[in-house]
Order: sequence, then C-alpha cells, then structure tokens
Amino acid sequence: MTTADKAVVLSRLHMDPELLRLVNVWDVASARVVAYVPGVTALATASHSIAASLGLEDGEHISREAMLDVVARVVAATELPVTADLEAGYGDAAETARRAIGVGAAGMNLEDQMAPLADAVAAVEAVVRAAAAMGVPDFVLNARTDAFLRAGDRPRADVLDDALERGQAFLDVGASVVFVPGALIEDEIVRLVKTFGPGRLSLLARPGGVTPDRMAELGVARVSFGPFSQSVALMALQDLAVSVEDGGGLPADFRVLS
Repeated sequence: MTTADKAVVLSRLHMDPELLRLVNVWDVASARVVAYVPGVTALATASHSIAASLGLEDGEHISREAMLDVVARVVAATELPVTADLEAGYGDAAETARRAIGVGAAGMNLEDQMAPLADAVAAVEAVVRAAAAMGVPDFVLNARTDAFLRAGDRPRADVLDDALERGQAFLDVGASVVFVPGALIEDEIVRLVKTFGPGRLSLLARPGGVTPDRMAELGVARVSFGPFSQSVALMALQDLAVSVEDGGGLPADFRVLS
C-alpha cells in the first residue's frame, strides 16, 4: 500500500465501532513484536520512549532528524499503518509533517503544549494543508492538548473547558482526532466524546485509570500507551537482572521474540 492508502486505513480504524488500541513502540524490534500479535491493525511510536532509548530527556531534546530516522525504520519494518509521535513539531509542524509523510507515516501526534490557542490552531491547520498538498488528505493528525497535563491546581471544570475549546478548534481546522492525555474520570470522558463526536477522542491508558474496555463503552475512538509500554519491557529486563543476581536465570515462559 502507498502512504495515502495506509492513511485511509488508519482513518477508518478511528471511525470503526471497535476501539483502536495502540501499544506504542520505539524501535524496529518493539515494532515487529507488536505487529506480529494477531489483531493488531496499526502501530504508533512514542517520542518519550524513542528519546529515552537514545539517552535523551523527553520534550524535543531529540532532533527532528533523529526522531524521523527511527520512524522511518519502524515504517520499513511493517506493512501496517504507522502513526508517529512528533511532539510539538520541532519548530515547524508543517515541515515535520511533510518529512514524516516522506518516510511513510500515515499519521502523527502534534502537541499544543498549551501555546496560545491561535498559534496552536495555526500549527494544526498547517499540518492538514501540508498533508493534502502531498497527496495524503486522510493523514491522521492526532492533535494533542495538554490541558490536563499542565492543569496544576486550576479548578477541574476550567481545565475541562479548556480541553473542550481547544479540541473543538483543532477539529474545526481539519484535525482527525483530539488527544487528551491525563488522569481523566468517566464524566470528563463523556463530555469530551459528546462534544467532539464519534471517532474523535483519543486517550492515554494510565495505571489505575479508566480501562480500555470502559473507554470503548464510553465512545472513545483510540487508546494508546505512550511510554508505559517501554516501561513494561524494561521492568521485564530489570526483573531478569534481579533473578540472575539472585542465582536464577531465564523465566520459565521464555520465548525468542527477536
């Protein structure tokens, strides 16, 4: 499939009644392990995890070139559509989108980092226009608002109002879906789904938070796991190291995955 074809597939997956579940990956090995699981229909990279794998802090401490190099390798390792976490666009969201499409990404995340709303909307609109100009009108822009992540001690109702306003503004200029990471409760999810409409809300799974199955019941389109999937892998590695130091070895359910 072409990149445009993969974008069509990825877009349709968000509109399907079934929740799109994305276990985020950070390199070729993790991408292949996830892609081989029956039922997996798409892959998503995690910028935090990619940066961490290179010894860098999250938050655009990695260069655009280094990030897109990993994205390109992931795309080349699978026939599934890949959506790339590209932080806030590395200073030029439209150019970052063009380069992502150039390496075969079918979609991308774009953070607003609570920039002035007009600036955040302009960045979203620029990405949408860039994708259309490259012949990929169905490029899935997962426009992220950091309203909850940067809420501080503000009243919860005000934070939700911000997320609703910013998310709707992103959708109005062509974003495919709105990503609202944070420790949301069910009532907040219901408000977001009702405002944005079907197939438009993307959430982050969190330890102890609303489960993906419940998200599906509430009408969420997509759930991802961000850096938590890498943490699970590293937990297993650390557990092995502890076992070895204690005189043990490989786990009883060991299997070769790479």
